[in-house]
Amino acid sequence: MKFSSALDPNKDHYYSLVPDSDSPSLKQSDLINEGKYKESPQKGEATDESRKYRTTPQGVAVSRRMVRFNNYALAAAILASTNSILLGYDIGVMSGAVLYIQDNLKITSTQVEILVGSLNVCSLIGSLASGKTSDCIGRRYTIVISAITFLIGALLMGLAPSFLFLMAGRVVAGIGVGYSLMIAPVYTSEISPTMSRGFLSSLPEVFINFGILLGYISNYALSGLPENMNWRLMLGLAALPAIVVAFGVMAMPESPHWLVMKGRFAEAKQVLIKISDTEEEAELRLIEMTKDVSNSGSSASEGVWKELLFRPSRPLRRILIAAIGVNFFMQASGNDAVVYYSPEVFRDAGISSKKQLVGVTVIMGIAKTSFALISALFLDHFGRRPLLLLGSSGMAVSLAMLGFGSKYLEQSNSNPTWAIALCIVAVCADVSFFSIGLGPVTWVYSSEIFPTKFRALGSSLAISVNRLVSGIVSMTFLSISNALSFGGMFFALAGIMALGTLFFYLFLPETKGKSLEEIGVLFEDKVHDHRRRRPVDV
Repeated sequence: MKFSSALDPNKDHYYSLVPDSDSPSLKQSDLINEGKYKESPQKGEATDESRKYRTTPQGVAVSRRMVRFNNYALAAAILASTNSILLGYDIGVMSGAVLYIQDNLKITSTQVEILVGSLNVCSLIGSLASGKTSDCIGRRYTIVISAITFLIGALLMGLAPSFLFLMAGRVVAGIGVGYSLMIAPVYTSEISPTMSRGFLSSLPEVFINFGILLGYISNYALSGLPENMNWRLMLGLAALPAIVVAFGVMAMPESPHWLVMKGRFAEAKQVLIKISDTEEEAELRLIEMTKDVSNSGSSASEGVWKELLFRPSRPLRRILIAAIGVNFFMQASGNDAVVYYSPEVFRDAGISSKKQLVGVTVIMGIAKTSFALISALFLDHFGRRPLLLLGSSGMAVSLAMLGFGSKYLEQSNSNPTWAIALCIVAVCADVSFFSIGLGPVTWVYSSEIFPTKFRALGSSLAISVNRLVSGIVSMTFLSISNALSFGGMFFALAGIMALGTLFFYLFLPETKGKSLEEIGVLFEDKVHDHRRRRPVDV
């Protein structure tokens, strides 16, 4: 049969395996590798056997029951995603370290907000710069820049003798975080096979949560040291994973999409052979990438920025709305602020001991990390939309419960145990639902929906919005909570997540099982299909 990249998006393409008459004992996996297919009957007439297999957009038969990971692609994705531990560790460790920084350096609540939020605001610089940087020098070396920048920031924070010195470290580390948040998902999506892209592209979120958990554990383990030493060790230890990432990345391959953009087709093919199951599959993927790049035209950064911001086509505008929207609601949900200030929230709920405060955050970190891993494992099975809608609606309910528990405690003099337990459970549920939906899906979606020419700069723009909103929320959370009370703040966040759920339902189509080159069709097709939701017309 003849393969084509222009598959009809409104039809299922089923293929059944035909045994070789000369080799009747061959296994199905052997036949798959030999590429011997026979197209099944038309839709509605497919046999039970043919329904067991479906072609990927590259024309390679894949079992519907099981997705087999390419070991080389998995290793590269894990190495790239390890960079995300740096952000997670900072989020987790700062939530506890700030308790001791405030006492040791005698800083005010406003200075605490500036200290916490400055990293997110400064990461905006790295996010904006990372798109052009990765297009110029490649995805792999951009990851190295990210790790080295964060390493310098971590050392400055660990050695800080004063608040201003500590702020300087936060600024440098923030730039490194901005680079990391954009490049890790983009690189991972570009080296991932279609059928496992959801899992591999969500690994950065898994590693962010693992980093948060490490930060919580570090807080608990070092909390017994003198106050002038414990927080410096907590922050300075972030330099260790940065060193590992900087050297580990050198063993990774360059993104084949970037190599194709630069006209280095032979190198791209060699990488594709390693991350594909067969050489034939690698050749087909190379053809798809080459077509996508040639159809996109010039990839000069200046022209791309102009087209992206000032004269986007109708499909590109819809992609921008989807990418910026999901990144906006990810941070407008207040998740980062809840994690940063969880000790303050639990203290307001009636837990006074610093050791207990840090201990409860460890429990929260375990729940958050566990659900992030579960979501990543099922992202390619259930799809992006179901998990995103489940996660955002669950967050809305959890935040409303947290608001109710906080309000009750504010008006009660006895601090009943059930209300304290409700707040703890609600916080854990909120971060768990975040890890199911918005956490992993935001990075996957942002990195996969843009065409090749726009992917780096488009993801850079979307994640810059993410960082800006995160910084604003982190730097105003305590002030707004003091004005509205924690209960009022959580009710407001619940309302935001209800709006976010509606936005996701209307504007984000399902991308599961589509190649990066085919996803653009979802934003062009205005015909509603009973099997998947199309984005509304904009």
